[in-house]
Amino acid sequence: MLVVKAGGRVLQRNFDRLIESVRKVNDKVVFVHGGGDQVTETSKKLGIEPKFVVSPEGIRSRYTTKEELEVFIMVMSAISRHMVERLSTTKRTIAISGADGNAVLAERKKRIMIMDERGKKRIIEGGYTGKITSVNGGLFRQLMDFFDVIVVAPLAYDPTEPTLLNVDGDQMAFALAKELKPDALLLLTDVDGVLVDQKVVERLSPEQAKELSFKIGPGMNRKLLMASETVSSGVRRVIIANGLVDDPISQALLGKGTVVE
Repeated sequence: MLVVKAGGRVLQRNFDRLIESVRKVNDKVVFVHGGGDQVTETSKKLGIEPKFVVSPEGIRSRYTTKEELEVFIMVMSAISRHMVERLSTTKRTIAISGADGNAVLAERKKRIMIMDERGKKRIIEGGYTGKITSVNGGLFRQLMDFFDVIVVAPLAYDPTEPTLLNVDGDQMAFALAKELKPDALLLLTDVDGVLVDQKVVERLSPEQAKELSFKIGPGMNRKLLMASETVSSGVRRVIIANGLVDDPISQALLGKGTVVE
């Protein structure tokens, strides 16, 4: 079994080849999709200005207001259904979010600390982003008995509010991998892997990945830190690879990218 995550830019620029790559996999696939760029584009068309914040650790993330959460739900649902439409010709495919069957639960962040435009730490209201607290592994395993591909939107459910929450694709993929222990977790991005001095770092141990996460730019730093934690939790390997190539899943499994193991 594989857990695969593809970001929104990969979906926008390489959708047909990505779908064909999933069709070629002779194994079960849990496919987590992003769509941040699509959410930003749709929000602006609706007159909602997207907002992003940076944590003290240098991690940049979307600040999700209640208004933008509605856009997020709409766009992510559309992406999921479009994937089901295309994959169902050859694969038994289902699309779910974390709210379906309480598949993925999360806790809304009531307060978050950010770095303001002056470079100072500031605490603000948390909005509608969440931290995943549990994954219903039994539900996913039951679904895999009936389906070849499970398409997962990066929305989790907070039963205490109750509300859907944006948990972003990376967090969703890492949480699912930790619970399901796939043969590999593939993170398909718009670059060839982790780049240091314009060269791809081909292999990293969990310790090396964690160390490098403190020295590398926003976006990739979080992937490396979570990859380190995921491999340490018992997942065999995490591969960060280019999703814009022909047959990106096969290329990643051949080690074309950065392998953390």
